[in-house]
Amino acid sequence: MNADSLDGRLLFAIPKKGRLYEKCMTILAGADIQFRRHARLDVCLVLNHKIALVFLPASDIPSFVGKGNVDLGITGHDVILESRMQEHVVEELRLGFGKCALQVQVPEAGPIKTVEDLAGKRVVTSFEVLAGEYFDKYVGGSVEAACSLGLADGIVDLVESGDTMRAAGLHAIATVLDTEAVLIKSRAPKHDAAHADLIKVITNRIRGVVAANKYVSCQYNISRDRLAAASKITPGHKAPTISPLETDNWVAVGVMVEKKKIAQIMDDLVAIGAEDILVFNLDNCRV
Repeated sequence: MNADSLDGRLLFAIPKKGRLYEKCMTILAGADIQFRRHARLDVCLVLNHKIALVFLPASDIPSFVGKGNVDLGITGHDVILESRMQEHVVEELRLGFGKCALQVQVPEAGPIKTVEDLAGKRVVTSFEVLAGEYFDKYVGGSVEAACSLGLADGIVDLVESGDTMRAAGLHAIATVLDTEAVLIKSRAPKHDAAHADLIKVITNRIRGVVAANKYVSCQYNISRDRLAAASKITPGHKAPTISPLETDNWVAVGVMVEKKKIAQIMDDLVAIGAEDILVFNLDNCRV
């Protein structure tokens, strides 16, 4: 691929590996961004849009977007702050995956119980900016943060489930930051002007995929005299869709509900007499 083939294309940076890569592939597929990445090349052309995907380390993406080298990118909120690029990028959309917490961790059986107990101690971290700012605020900057491994009184690291932390005999005593994957764009005016319409299309498509992952479509039948109770259980994103049935005094209800709540919602609907409850997963939507 030569540089001329990128002329006029929106450049979209994607994490090339790690915890965000597979989720990004799902997001791109859901947004109908079609491409073939040959031999794991770091740049490839999108087949159905004037876009080129650029595969980069997630830690580099904020700088590439912020400096205007690429137009859009997906990376972690924590990575943006750690690279001090928050003034140079716009967080267009939280993506609902890659959720974790940057936490201060210490040995569970040790003497340190609070962040203040780390004053004058040594903490190991690869998040020197975020950890430094946190300790400067809470401990007056008297904690020495170091990137190298070695003897330390605590660490600052990302925690997803907490299993690895507990297996190492550590526990969290403070949360520095809650983070997740975000879609970002460059603040450089020339980029927004050149690709404003396409950025809007892609952002809306990805927003639809994110919403589809959060919600399911629920349909059920219920007698009209119990409809008010049912509407309290399933108020919908805006309001339920209600259609009369041929059977006297019965209606069909269609509604979006949060996926994580659907089991309890179905139980509650059955308890008030709803029948024929069906749940459908969504591939994409606009809400």
